Amino acid sequence: MTKKIDCRTLQCPAPVLKTKQALEKEAVTMIDVIVDNDAAVENVSRFLNFNGFDVSVDSDGITSTVSGQRDSKKAKKLSPASEQKKGKTLSDNQKILLMISSQTIGKGDDELGQKLMVNFFKTLNEMGHDLWRIVFVNHGVKFSTKNSAILEELKTLEQSGIGILVCGACLTHLGLMDEKKIGETTNMLDIVTAMQLADKVINL
Repeated sequence: MTKKIDCRTLQCPAPVLKTKQALEKEAVTMIDVIVDNDAAVENVSRFLNFNGFDVSVDSDGITSTVSGQRDSKKAKKLSPASEQKKGKTLSDNQKILLMISSQTIGKGDDELGQKLMVNFFKTLNEMGHDLWRIVFVNHGVKFSTKNSAILEELKTLEQSGIGILVCGACLTHLGLMDEKKIGETTNMLDIVTAMQLADKVINL
């Protein structure tokens, strides 16, 4: 069965949610999702891929069609916030999710707050294998861009198996989508699911 969904004008996480609903309601073998922003392209593509679809994208510069064809051999029915992580399994450790919504720690002196945040990330390895995922939202997404003061630290964390999720709607709102250098562009559905799976959520 082929399904076509028009998600133009819809922002995160609506395109992914509509795609998810379509897959849950019917036995879809092919699906076309029409979107009009880069965050939606990435989020829908990743969601379909996790759910066993071969994905292609056709764009005219204004709108994009994310097309998926189900591949029964690779269908894993994984959620975007699956507990599978690159290179290691943390089943024997607690899963700590770190939510970063700002570039500073604390209030009152932004310059001091920025220094504290940088120092925090430079010592984050001390948390060990309990650190599971880092989620960047709001102005925190600036840490994922090319001018980030902690880009090298984030690369080291990602290489060690830590999942890094970056809010696509936030990147789009701040005009930073093209400047993102690390992490998976994500949506609120992924973030909420990750929070449910985590043993502990730390907000900064």
